Amino acid sequence: MLKGKKLNLPDRLGSLLAGFEDKDGDSGGSGSALDLGEELEIIQPNRFRSGRESESDDEDGEVQEEAMVKRKLEVDEELEHHGRQPRHQKDGSDHISVVKTIEDDEKRSDIEYEISQKMINVGKLQRIVGTGLPDGGNLRPTVWKLLLGYLPPSRDLWEKELIENRQKYAKLKEELLLTPSELARIKEEALHSNEHNNADSGTDGPLIRHEISHEDHPLSLGKASVWHQYFEHIDIAEQIDRDLQRTHPEMKFFSGESSFSRRHRESMRNILLLFSKLNPAIRYVQGMNEVLAPIYYVFSTDTDVQNASNAEADSFACFVLLLSDSVDHFCEQLDNSSVGILFTLSRLAELLKANDEELWRHLEFTTKVKPQYYAFRWITLLLTQEFNLQSILRIWDSLLSNPFGVQEMLLRVCCAMLLCAKSRLLSGDFAANLRLLQHYPDIDIEHLLKVAQDISPDTSSFCLTL
Repeated sequence: MLKGKKLNLPDRLGSLLAGFEDKDGDSGGSGSALDLGEELEIIQPNRFRSGRESESDDEDGEVQEEAMVKRKLEVDEELEHHGRQPRHQKDGSDHISVVKTIEDDEKRSDIEYEISQKMINVGKLQRIVGTGLPDGGNLRPTVWKLLLGYLPPSRDLWEKELIENRQKYAKLKEELLLTPSELARIKEEALHSNEHNNADSGTDGPLIRHEISHEDHPLSLGKASVWHQYFEHIDIAEQIDRDLQRTHPEMKFFSGESSFSRRHRESMRNILLLFSKLNPAIRYVQGMNEVLAPIYYVFSTDTDVQNASNAEADSFACFVLLLSDSVDHFCEQLDNSSVGILFTLSRLAELLKANDEELWRHLEFTTKVKPQYYAFRWITLLLTQEFNLQSILRIWDSLLSNPFGVQEMLLRVCCAMLLCAKSRLLSGDFAANLRLLQHYPDIDIEHLLKVAQDISPDTSSFCLTL
């Protein structure tokens, strides 16, 4: 589970993300027409083992398998009863679809059982969710909040925690997102209220003349001036607005001029601007909108009306928690430390070397395509620029549920991306490889994550053979 930490870092994210604007507008991450079909094996769904069953309980496994077969036969009998051909006789893919539906139903049942417990076993939940959350229902919003540590394991504390956090967010918005004019009006009203109270108390004395302080003057250039800070954040707000216009432009949820999409962009703008004001050393960095988008989308589409109406407040808290896990990557003083971004990039290179030294040598020495040319964006933006939103949600299920933390699983997915493109990378030169990795081609996400899972965290004693 992620642990939140205070974000108080030097302002250098802008320079670190130089080159971000060079990314194509295609948010699907499939700008290249390259096809990996020749080197990727389509992985058939494996039977899902419940988190409640014993890992060594083969008998239970057989019972589950028999139940799945029995259920499929019942489906086929129903089809025949209505004069239709059983699915498995028409097309093998239909059989796979039926099996996957059964597996998804079982997984959904297991997850619902776990999150319904009075004290949730987060470790068990992580193991189940690591293979992905089934589509539909209302699982992902609640599960992500649990995995990020926004919701405590004790269900009895959920309502209290949500109420307090949402009230805190509302107070922060009131204090930090008001214009100086609005702040001045509030101060004036409070002042008149105090004068009225003093008059009622019968206190005699001269009238007090109220002057505008230097900090409150619109022309003040002092850094402590509320107007100076306001004008500073005007530029940031304009940058946020431009970036939000480019967030998943293919989706009506984010894009367009409907009241629906504009409302969502306004909420995301509030979150990013508030984050910027609360973290003046970091502020807003281009690309943060892409990291926020999956969280806000998931929480806003919650089928629980009350939760969906509070998506902005919940998204802000979880956005901060998620960034806290990788905040050291943005601190210049830590670049060469064991938690800095350069060290993380070197870890990716070492992970690749341990699993495929041939590919590592080709990239590192033959074509000289260094990780900082392509993997910086992968890591800092959590792969949100490389794939479409549905694929991102599936990848994040695995990232957030990894018991070793988001960054550990992220490095393994990044390494898997290199391994899955091995044949093309070995035949490419500097320009071709850089283009491929900066515009990663379409890929079977389940296969990619399977390769990532097979990469051992302990690379000293593990070698992946493809």
